[in-house]
Amino acid sequence: MAETSFDVIIIGSGPGGYVAAIRAAQLGMKTAMIERDLLGGICLNWGCIPTKALLRSSEIAHLLGHLGEYGFAAKEWSFDLKKIVERSRKVAGQLSGGVAFLMKKNKVTVFEGSGVLAGKGKVKVSGKTTAELTAKHIIIASGARARALPGLEPDGKLVWTYKEAMVPPSMPKSLLVIGSGAIGIEFASFYRNLGADVTVVEVLDRILPVEDEEISAFARKSFEKQGMTIMTGATVKSLKKDSDSVTATVEAGGKTSEIKADRAILAIGIVGNVENLGLDGTKVKVEKTHIVVDQWMATGEPDVYAIGDVIGPPWLAHKAMHEGVICIEHIAGLKTAHPLNVLNVPGCTYCTPQVASIGLTEKAAKAAGREVKIGRFPFIGNGKAIAMGEPEGMVKTVFDAKTGELLGAHMIGAEVTELIQGYAIAKTLESTEQELIETIFPHPTISETMHEAVLAAYGRALHI
Repeated sequence: MAETSFDVIIIGSGPGGYVAAIRAAQLGMKTAMIERDLLGGICLNWGCIPTKALLRSSEIAHLLGHLGEYGFAAKEWSFDLKKIVERSRKVAGQLSGGVAFLMKKNKVTVFEGSGVLAGKGKVKVSGKTTAELTAKHIIIASGARARALPGLEPDGKLVWTYKEAMVPPSMPKSLLVIGSGAIGIEFASFYRNLGADVTVVEVLDRILPVEDEEISAFARKSFEKQGMTIMTGATVKSLKKDSDSVTATVEAGGKTSEIKADRAILAIGIVGNVENLGLDGTKVKVEKTHIVVDQWMATGEPDVYAIGDVIGPPWLAHKAMHEGVICIEHIAGLKTAHPLNVLNVPGCTYCTPQVASIGLTEKAAKAAGREVKIGRFPFIGNGKAIAMGEPEGMVKTVFDAKTGELLGAHMIGAEVTELIQGYAIAKTLESTEQELIETIFPHPTISETMHEAVLAAYGRALHI
């Protein structure tokens, strides 16, 4: 008979859940994890990882469209959508298997089924595995799912969520993307690079609305240059489904128009998975579909914690992982445990060109009453970017004018999702402009744009 008494029980095996389980095991805690579907959760199986595999294929398609610029010629090229999707699913499967290995390596007991709170320190598991478990501490890491609105419900055939968009049976000739956050823009970029006519509709006044306004404007110009149609300040009022197409009624600027497309993708946010967890009758508080927690991820119910997407934005895997570690180290009583500073969480969007950012935007910094110094540097002034054939991009920095504190950094261009970590380290170390100015960046690299954007904030840029 499997063991049923643990120090920690974690409901959900996404990035937050499985990292929390590993850290708990490292600290000598007897740990159980409950997963109703695939190990790794949405991120590894239907989110971060498989979408990056798809986007890698679309990046290759983008490069193939510019072969002549690199001295190559091909009369024609084609792609096999089925193989692109198969590769993506294989990558996801490999990583899900990797989580299973890590659980076994760290002696974490995995229960296959749904976990429900069943009283103080108790969790009932039902599904492939049936069990009644007890633990000193319980962590909810149940994740989130795509949001749907009345009249815009997905049907899996004509109106997709991210899940259907990752496994298309055929290539749509035209696509309507509703929502321009990271998920919507990544799919818009993927399908556009593979030749689909893409229209993006955003209810707010700009795309990528969480990004700095200059980056949003730069991205829109780039996407439109690639052939995307972008409508902002626009609301999709209804979706009419025909046999093999969908027609959207869109209202913008007081005028109504119709957009017909083969398929539509809903990317209008996510809602927390708070149902069927046994929260009724507990002191766990839920607001706007998300569990409310304190700085240590504790809920209102003693010894019950929550981490990851189920507790709200930013909905990022690396944020969930960090929360898992914070939560476990707090439970363990480690003095090194420290609360999460959300301004030190980088965000990345893997479109073409890529977008990455951390900290405050210029507008947010000014709204907070900060006097700021702003630095900007274009990729066209960087030798490596030009040599790579990727001169389209920019880096923007936001500093506190009085203290020199790096308040935020915002980037668009090739490989910026890899580069943003440099600014993340700087913010964690509480670096000022002086340390960043004195840091030597290797040449020739795109990372030099980061140095120049710091220099530019203080009137010292060298290459513009």
